[in-house]
Amino acid sequence: MTIKIYNTLTRQKETFQPLEEGKVKMYVCGPTVYNFIHIGNARPPIVFDTVRKYLQFRGYDVNYVSNFTDVDDKLIRVANELGTDVPTVAQRFIDAYFEDVQALGCNKADVHPRVMDNMDIIIEFVQALIDKGYAYESEGDVYYRTRQFDGYGKLSHQSIDDLRAGARIEVGEKKQDPLDFALWKAAKEGEISWDSPWGKGRPGWHIECSAMAKKYLGETIDIHAGGQDLSFPHHENEIAQSEALSGKTFAKYWMHNGYINIDNEKMSKSLGNFVLVHDIIKRHDPQVLRFFMLSVHYRNPINYSDELLNNAKAALERLKTSYHNLKHREDMATNISDNNAEWLQKIQDIHNQFIVDMDDDFNTANAISLLFELSKQANYYLMEQHTHTDVITAFTEEFEQLFQVLGLSLQQEEELLDEDIEKLIEERIQARKDRNFQRSDEIRDQLKAMNIILEDTPQGTRWKRG
Repeated sequence: MTIKIYNTLTRQKETFQPLEEGKVKMYVCGPTVYNFIHIGNARPPIVFDTVRKYLQFRGYDVNYVSNFTDVDDKLIRVANELGTDVPTVAQRFIDAYFEDVQALGCNKADVHPRVMDNMDIIIEFVQALIDKGYAYESEGDVYYRTRQFDGYGKLSHQSIDDLRAGARIEVGEKKQDPLDFALWKAAKEGEISWDSPWGKGRPGWHIECSAMAKKYLGETIDIHAGGQDLSFPHHENEIAQSEALSGKTFAKYWMHNGYINIDNEKMSKSLGNFVLVHDIIKRHDPQVLRFFMLSVHYRNPINYSDELLNNAKAALERLKTSYHNLKHREDMATNISDNNAEWLQKIQDIHNQFIVDMDDDFNTANAISLLFELSKQANYYLMEQHTHTDVITAFTEEFEQLFQVLGLSLQQEEELLDEDIEKLIEERIQARKDRNFQRSDEIRDQLKAMNIILEDTPQGTRWKRG
């Protein structure tokens, strides 16, 4: 079996063949850290963390790099509004980013490079492009000569003439051609800046990723990824910069995730319909948001609403309940059964199909459907009163492995309850044992007021959010 990846560059699925056998160099464009991330910002970390986890599951050693843009116009504006400096704003929202995405089950990258920490290599990169004739200085700014690069437009599949027709020179820009883009911006009065051969200034947006990808992964990488909105002009410009300097292919495979809509409308700050992850995970288990994101293929648009998120919550809880029902039966398991092979084969078939689906451009939507098939078979097994050790172990281990690959946790919400509620549940259990049904009912009503509904089952007291 081989992995196939849809390559934005070629507009087709291609067999994945990394540059070095068994190793993957992967660069994912990270956020501009001037605010908390919204759910659109959260989709790339979730999607490409899952890609990374799956590649590792398939035996690859993945070197995963994801940057922070910690200086640009937005950070300067926010710093001015808050009466502080750009580094303080950047650090605040980098810390918030890690808090949010780690709650969503995303592992940290191997390296999270920051622009301010890599200014020397960015300046060197810009100077090298000037030396090769691909860039020029103009009154303290440095621009890239877009027409100088023959392949410009190949990622977005646009001709340079069509791009030229829509290009304009903005007020204050000193370009030779409207298509040219900034590599270095001369500092304005009071702005954060760095010394350079062209005077004080700071990098343009596109150059940072080219420079940092080269530093941490080399001149050619296996996978470059990000949101669909980055395909043009950001990634197009990265290709132009990197390939002009090295003369080599910048990235073999380009991956882009689809947009997120809010209640069937495109999410945008101008419409005021963007939703911050920081707010969502105060109201919902962060794992529910990850599960929701993975329930749609990463290249497809996804529609967000409170109703759909609640549906995802219920679906995830059903899967967890199947797993924990198996765990409850483990203590009663025996080694007596005459149809183990049939059940073990069903589990193996699900495992094999999971690999087939994930090998096909990381189809997490199909993979999640297989989790429900695994759950269904586990439920059938328990309903038939089977309790064979090998089969129950095979079911639970399969749940654990597939959940782990998808970055999902099998921890139930009961383990996330605060200490006071846990004590109330324990007190009610004891009250029932003591046949103090009045106190038991009082606690049930008290928990119900907290939106927690108890269910008394043969396996013990269970609960769910109301």
